[in-house]
Amino acid sequence: MSEQSTDLRETVRQRYAAAAVKVTEGDTACCGPQPVEVDENFGSTLYAADERDALPAEAVAASLGCGNPTAVAELREGERVLDLGSGGGIDVLLSARRVGPTGKAYGLDMTDEMLALALANAERAGATNVEFLKGAIEAVPLPANTIDVVISNCVINLSVDKAAVFAETFRVLKPGGRIGVSDVVADDALTSAQRAERGDYVGCIAGALSFAEYRAGLEAAGFTGVEITPTHPVADGMHSANVRAVKPSSSEEQTDSNVATDACCGVTACCTSDERPADPSTTVAEAKAASGCGCRN
Repeated sequence: MSEQSTDLRETVRQRYAAAAVKVTEGDTACCGPQPVEVDENFGSTLYAADERDALPAEAVAASLGCGNPTAVAELREGERVLDLGSGGGIDVLLSARRVGPTGKAYGLDMTDEMLALALANAERAGATNVEFLKGAIEAVPLPANTIDVVISNCVINLSVDKAAVFAETFRVLKPGGRIGVSDVVADDALTSAQRAERGDYVGCIAGALSFAEYRAGLEAAGFTGVEITPTHPVADGMHSANVRAVKPSSSEEQTDSNVATDACCGVTACCTSDERPADPSTTVAEAKAASGCGCRN
């Protein structure tokens, strides 16, 4: 890791450590935990009131996310969930409630202060199907093929090695597993410099990928069915977005392989309901026209 990357990671760690301390120290005051200062685009207001009311006040106060990934992921009873960058534990605790006693929710965070706060919140909530792990989201301390769903809330944009995050997410997911992530994403037209002008790295702006970069990164890691849906603006040309994708099952990988080899006219599965351009930057019609394909329909 470069010196600049190391410095950025430490800056992020310090910011979130300070946020955890603020909430923890607020707990000792007469008025209870003090919420971390964020604007209307981030934080606990993005959760439904009944969800906030069911959690410890300290977990709600520590929320720094840009969405509600537990809803994006559509969690089910019995599933094993991993939250990347779990902070004070709000999404882990909500996940634990959704997957029930037969499921389990893991939280991964690199900040000691946040981990301590999350453990205290889990105890306050009486959650027994949760586990918090210390580590980096670029090197997840879990075995391969063990997780049903990976969630994250405005954390992947903070990583200095997003390709590693996508690769590790793919590794720990079971075949057929999925991701449900809330993150900040930039318009494709914005350069890195323009993103930096709109906010700093720890403010979840400068480090954000564009829509195209996010999709390409997930697909390069092996994900399919990538959906990136903006939900609300957080800066000019910057959006909070819901991100969904799937790790193919073995049978799906085999099907994709067979389709890929059955290509003609620059189109895979030509003249079937599954046909698509071999070059994703073109349409089926354009690919057929360019190749002189006789079946233009």
